[in-house]
Amino acid sequence: MREIHVEQIENTVAELLIRANKVLPSDLRDCICAGECAETEALPKKIMGTLLENLDAATELDVPICQDTGMAVLFIEVGQDVHIVGGSFEDAVNRGVAKGYTEGLLRKSVVRDPLDRVNTEDNTPGIIHTRIVDGDKIRITAAPKGFGSENMSQMHMFTPSANKEDLMNFVVDVVRQAGGNPCPPMVVGVGFGGDFEYCAYLAKKALCRPVSVRNANPVYKEMEDELLKRVNALSIGPQGFGGRTTALAVNIETAPTHIAGLPAAVNIGCHVTRHATAVL
Repeated sequence: MREIHVEQIENTVAELLIRANKVLPSDLRDCICAGECAETEALPKKIMGTLLENLDAATELDVPICQDTGMAVLFIEVGQDVHIVGGSFEDAVNRGVAKGYTEGLLRKSVVRDPLDRVNTEDNTPGIIHTRIVDGDKIRITAAPKGFGSENMSQMHMFTPSANKEDLMNFVVDVVRQAGGNPCPPMVVGVGFGGDFEYCAYLAKKALCRPVSVRNANPVYKEMEDELLKRVNALSIGPQGFGGRTTALAVNIETAPTHIAGLPAAVNIGCHVTRHATAVL
């Protein structure tokens, strides 16, 4: 049994949220570079170049990539041979959220209640997804999620009669309806299967997969590739001003489901689909 103190969890969460908000994953930056090269019209090419300049400026000035530093989403895998000591696990995670957003000077965007809209002043609570896995380590992925893109996400409960084309049409239509609102070029996270809430979890989790990695199942890899082509054919383009680069990637995650249903969810990520991971 390996002991991990809650203070280590708290500090790691804080560090990951700050890092994710300031440094974009390198493979996603490479996609933006490739998108700039692919654009043939002056305006979309200029916009893609400006996005790259913004990433460089954030690094140089040590400031967030985007002013919407998001709601803190944490995917945490806890090894079953870990003994967490020193206090409450969830309290430690939320202290880490508060520490990261306060010490990192990140915008605090969480309100305590959907209706009274009073700001919690420290961006807590975070959205915490915890799994118990084999081993004696804790793996934490922080994925701060801005709501310009989150608001454009959708889910649908299909019946089992739905086919692959129905699912792809749904994904493309969600992107079409989103238009320029989610600050494209976007990353499109897709979840198929599970139940009502789990397919949405899969779509969010898909946004944390590196855009350089395709689904291991050939069927879904083919769907990812085809969906990216169809989405880019919409010509929404960078920031909605037209062009070839509406999306940088489409990532699909799947799970077993019930014989009577086929849940589907699309979680849209903006061009700064942020995430950072550490293992304790």
